[in-house]
Amino acid sequence: MTAVLSNSGVTDDARRDALFRGDLFVYPASPASAELAGFARELIAEAFGGLDPETAQHELPVEEFAALLADLKPRFIHHPRCKELLPALMAERGCDPCRTYFDVPRLRTSTSHDYLVSGISYAFHPHRDCWYSAPFSQVNWWMPVYGVVAENVMAFHPGYFDTPVRNGSAAYDYAEWNRTSRHSAARHVRSDTREQPRPEEEIRLDPQIRVVPEPGGVLLFSGAQLHSTVPNTSGRTRFSIDFRTVHLDDVRARRGAPNVDARCTGTTLRDFARCADLAPMPEDLALEYEAAALAGVS
Repeated sequence: MTAVLSNSGVTDDARRDALFRGDLFVYPASPASAELAGFARELIAEAFGGLDPETAQHELPVEEFAALLADLKPRFIHHPRCKELLPALMAERGCDPCRTYFDVPRLRTSTSHDYLVSGISYAFHPHRDCWYSAPFSQVNWWMPVYGVVAENVMAFHPGYFDTPVRNGSAAYDYAEWNRTSRHSAARHVRSDTREQPRPEEEIRLDPQIRVVPEPGGVLLFSGAQLHSTVPNTSGRTRFSIDFRTVHLDDVRARRGAPNVDARCTGTTLRDFARCADLAPMPEDLALEYEAAALAGVS
């Protein structure tokens, strides 16, 4: 059974073991996470000018709103300040900077009442990150930028953590996605025609778990968790930050959550950099994971 652990004092090793068994961890805002959320708010306010970013969707044509996000999100993702704050945030949560690797932080949006649910503000159907070539040792970190409510966060579907779902991941290759689809998100405003892994059977959305952290609070979960974007009925656009981490020892030992249904190829490991010095993930590990995926070995 999935447990939600609040402000747990366990070590990072023990936490990862629990995450790989399906538990969720939530922490209050810390100095670095609060600073990261504050930095995101600065960039968002600059992008939206005098408009309230959470309600601007009620004042702007959807194409104009999407254009703002298309400029804002890459600026946040690649800003050097993020590369300083993320390692500090992970150190506050007990991660070893010499063995923990992270990818770039994404600034996400979920607009209310289906205003914009494709492309640059994609509303995710139930999925596991492992359907998208993520390693099974991946830990996802998620934090709200402004206040959130149960009506605009994400939902976890814990009954499926160790239960297979028929899905389209066999057709997904990460290198091909990067080559053909990743950078076209801003062009998909009214609909999204990009092929992405999704369930190929009906999903029982209940029971489900929704966690509502404070702004700058952090939610941790396994990349193998089945989760989805909650249909936003709050009347406000939700802004959030997420990024992923892996521990080098887990990657080398192929330690992680169980693979119950992922059949994708490729690997996201080359996206990860070491907290201590931003060194890339060793290439031999990426090649090893790519070869295993082609051979159908998890």
